[in-house]
Amino acid sequence: MKIFISADIEGVAGVVTPAQGTPGNPEYERARRLMTAEVNAAIEGAFDGGATAVLVNDSHGPMVNLLPEELDPRAELIIGRPKPMSMAAGLDGSFAAAFLTGYHSGAGRHGVLSHTVSGFAFQALRANGIDCAEATLYGAYAGGLGVPVALLSGDDQLAAQCGTLFPGAEMVVVKHALGHRAARALSPQNARNAIREAAKRAVSGSKAGPVFTIPGPVRLEADLASVVMADLCATIPVAVRVSPRTVAFDCADIAAAIAWIAVMAQLCGTLR
Repeated sequence: MKIFISADIEGVAGVVTPAQGTPGNPEYERARRLMTAEVNAAIEGAFDGGATAVLVNDSHGPMVNLLPEELDPRAELIIGRPKPMSMAAGLDGSFAAAFLTGYHSGAGRHGVLSHTVSGFAFQALRANGIDCAEATLYGAYAGGLGVPVALLSGDDQLAAQCGTLFPGAEMVVVKHALGHRAARALSPQNARNAIREAAKRAVSGSKAGPVFTIPGPVRLEADLASVVMADLCATIPVAVRVSPRTVAFDCADIAAAIAWIAVMAQLCGTLR
């Protein structure tokens, strides 16, 4: 039984500030160790539950956050960027389930460090009218491959936004948001214990329910953070300008929508 883990950092217990997700400072070095330890807990629980193989995809920012030398050696690791399907790189229909660890609520939502793909570029992303967090997008992509999301970990606002999308999944709340940059969190050890036990239950109990999908065709709408960003994204030949700050794309499926989101995020990044 193969398990796929997509690992983000903002939803990790003890992470509450942008500096903790940004390389080049001591707080980031602490946060990446916390991230690696939570992923190890998910790996351990998956194997305890009967997994035969685990593939981990480093899914935050530069995507070289996890410490390979500290990762459970039973797992394989995908690191670096750019890469196909970004936060879901390596996922295919051969996996029994997907875990989304360290995830967070979406752009414009309450929650610790809430954003969707790019906090710089997007104020909201909608797919067929569904307000999307990253778990929404990549959970739907997994569902399109027939792979259920069996575990999510993050804050209570992730649970509020995305928990109902994956009713069979284990939801591990490691912190409660007090604001965008403040939380009441479990201790790192207690968070890891909770993730480990949830991962074991997710695998051994075959608890994951029906897959969540956003069937194609998909109408993607992006509310950009500024008019000039929308100006730039509207230069993409297939983009449709909906309003001063909103552009839209008519996509064949959720994978194509995710690809256009990545293009917009990269374009907007040139304006920094």
